Amino acid sequence: MPYFDRYFLSDDGLRLYARDYPGPAPDAPVVLCLPGLTRNSKDFAALAGQLNTRYRVICPDLRGRGHSARDSDPARYRPDRYCADMLTLLGVLGIPRVSIVGTSLGGLMAVMMAAMAPILVHAIVLNDVGPELDPRGIARIAGYVGKQHEPCSLEQAVERIAAINGEAFPDFGREDWLAMVMNTCIMDVDQVLLDYDPEISQGVANGSAAPNLWPLFQMLGTHPVLAIRGALSDILAAATLQAMTERLPSLEALEIPGRGHAPTLDEPAARAAIVDFLARHNNP
Repeated sequence: MPYFDRYFLSDDGLRLYARDYPGPAPDAPVVLCLPGLTRNSKDFAALAGQLNTRYRVICPDLRGRGHSARDSDPARYRPDRYCADMLTLLGVLGIPRVSIVGTSLGGLMAVMMAAMAPILVHAIVLNDVGPELDPRGIARIAGYVGKQHEPCSLEQAVERIAAINGEAFPDFGREDWLAMVMNTCIMDVDQVLLDYDPEISQGVANGSAAPNLWPLFQMLGTHPVLAIRGALSDILAAATLQAMTERLPSLEALEIPGRGHAPTLDEPAARAAIVDFLARHNNP
């Protein structure tokens, strides 16, 4: 699916990147897709290919990931800094209003951005994340982020990805793991490198990657929200999702069987729910 490469400068001078999938018309509604901690814009290629028949879809690489520059100060790898970058991006592109699809860290950013710029942010899809994160998942993520950055062969990369994510995707085969490698790594001659700065792990270590967002979540009263949970998730507990529905009665919830953290959003049920949700809350 064709897209434009967009580069822009953050307010602290870092060169950042986003994929820009044009919509059917210049005034088409805009969907901003925000990736998880170690992921990047490639995660949303299939979703963008479907949505851009109706929407303009923007898929950024957060600082330190993909085509975005690595930050010389790892202390800036934190959610509030990422949100400021996204507000800069939307300002550069002249976008006055967006709906957000956020996976994991991207979902936390969506909640924060809605508090920072409530008129700018409209509908929100939270993919396997909530205002409170399960410590089990945080411990699992802390166990691998930034710790496997030595170059390896393609087969070794497939084995590593499968070992880390096997419980979350029990039905995946080699081709699925290979596709995940292609989305999260880069090829350097005959070696594979992870496509993110290992220093992003500092945010996990100091706790800034898992803030308590209940106060901000409860400010979402006027925003349409769809929360998707992988039934096997170790990040979004079933009890947390239930609490979310109690505190925000308008929230729509969907559980994807056979998925942990986080659903790819290529699952038929997840894709159909997102398409329907955005159609009901956006007028092209």
